[in-house]
Amino acid sequence: MRTYGQYCPVARAAELLAERWSIIILRNILVGCLTFNEIADGAPGLSRGLLSKRLRDLERAGVIEIRPKPDGPGSLYEPTEAGRELAAVMTALQNWGEKWAELKPEHAHPGVVLWVWVTFWLERERLPRRRTLIRFEYSTLPGPTPRGWLLIARGDAELCVKHPGGEEDLIVVVNDPVAFARWHMGEIEWRDALRAGAIEVKGSRALARALPTWNRRGFADDDPRGRFEATRYQPAQEPTASPA
Repeated sequence: MRTYGQYCPVARAAELLAERWSIIILRNILVGCLTFNEIADGAPGLSRGLLSKRLRDLERAGVIEIRPKPDGPGSLYEPTEAGRELAAVMTALQNWGEKWAELKPEHAHPGVVLWVWVTFWLERERLPRRRTLIRFEYSTLPGPTPRGWLLIARGDAELCVKHPGGEEDLIVVVNDPVAFARWHMGEIEWRDALRAGAIEVKGSRALARALPTWNRRGFADDDPRGRFEATRYQPAQEPTASPA
């Protein structure tokens, strides 16, 4: 590991944390990503080889603990006491970024926004009871229109990169990735994004009304992910709608 050769605590901390991707990896772990694949899903563009290296670096630094899964192959990655204390650093970075760092289209890949929403902020209690399939299209990305599917079944949900089969109940077209990200973070309301054409919705009207109400506003009090206060986005209030 490279060193700045300075006794300053800022320099010593930067030696451990300022390597490319280290903060993103640590953020994912702090919000509850426990497995290698979960961490990787929240860091698109990061190679699996470099992820492995960064995880080992963070373990050597005493920031995370790596231990075998108790019920099968693979490992679990959890923050140590030193790692948990970095939640305050993440909060400070979030606050600074909201104030000073402009949100640009290259920051707002809609597939990543959708992953964050479904992984951490989906209000599962509001999901339809019946099997439901929603297609998301990202119209501004190059090449053939990239797509993702949100499959809801038995009160739970998962993201699919390929069509999982069955009829699609709703199609959501993201024309403005920044607006989609801003809606998820609570900076604009869903109806305003629709009115501006930033998002288009086709299909079941009842389901279209219900979908934006699935964006929850915070972790439950007993959810350990709430220890990272920087993830407490405040989505705008939406009209209440019953699940389809």
